[in-house]
Amino acid sequence: MSIFANEFMIRALIGALVIGLTAPALGVYLVQRRMSLIGDGVGHVALTGVGVGLLLNQSPVATAIIVSALGAVAIELIRERGRTSGDLALALLFYGGIAGGVMLVGLSGSRSNANLMAYLFGSLATTSVSDLLLIVVLGAIVLAFALGLRPALFAVSHDEEYARVSGLPVRALNLLVAVLTAVTVTISMRAVGLLLVSALMVVPVATAQQVARGFAATMALAMLIGVGAAGSGVWLAWEADTALGATIVVLAIGVFVAVALGVAVARAIRRRLALRADRAAVRSEPEPHEVVLQRR
Repeated sequence: MSIFANEFMIRALIGALVIGLTAPALGVYLVQRRMSLIGDGVGHVALTGVGVGLLLNQSPVATAIIVSALGAVAIELIRERGRTSGDLALALLFYGGIAGGVMLVGLSGSRSNANLMAYLFGSLATTSVSDLLLIVVLGAIVLAFALGLRPALFAVSHDEEYARVSGLPVRALNLLVAVLTAVTVTISMRAVGLLLVSALMVVPVATAQQVARGFAATMALAMLIGVGAAGSGVWLAWEADTALGATIVVLAIGVFVAVALGVAVARAIRRRLALRADRAAVRSEPEPHEVVLQRR
């Protein structure tokens, strides 16, 4: 049976492609800022938002967006003021977020415990039309900011002091990145789950950095890799009957490993060729006594 014969798999494919395009587009700024793990931290805070939604019988996605956005803004303000290190702030997000989420889900009843697994590990196959519409709309908003403000966001991510001297609103841009991260994490939890969402934001970027030259080329290639891994992951999960989110992440990591090996082999070949060329050049040089004879 074809994957396109099932309406729920078509929704899953569309949602995965949107997320595969959006997550690396924002992740490239996080990698540039050396904050690759913030996706995990925000994901744990989003778990608390899911717990709030399940406890109050509200939309878990909506409450997760609100709670994770507040958490991302808090971590950015803590980092900016320098009152605690970035690692400590991320640790607070990790432990506080997951502890609060588990506690709230436990209070909401046993039925919610089963639903929790879908948010932890992803469940795009159960995505409704309203969920898909939310993913597409929010993904388009994130892409609009990530691409439209690329020069300013790159400047802030690369060198905050230079950006501040240049007159850019550094704090506002940092807070924007924090909120966009929260939104990306929240919509991605339907595809890869809160425990794996950071991989889709970071791994395609890390892969692209090995072969691309320049920030714009890295961003474009990372988005292409993300879309490829997402689309291929949906198809492979359907054919092999595996977990969709885990399949997408494994494919993304597989591409990273393949590219890393290819780059290493190419560098080794170039070094050998360069060494052979140097040896050939040395052999072709005349000996000192030959130079004297030629002068005579």
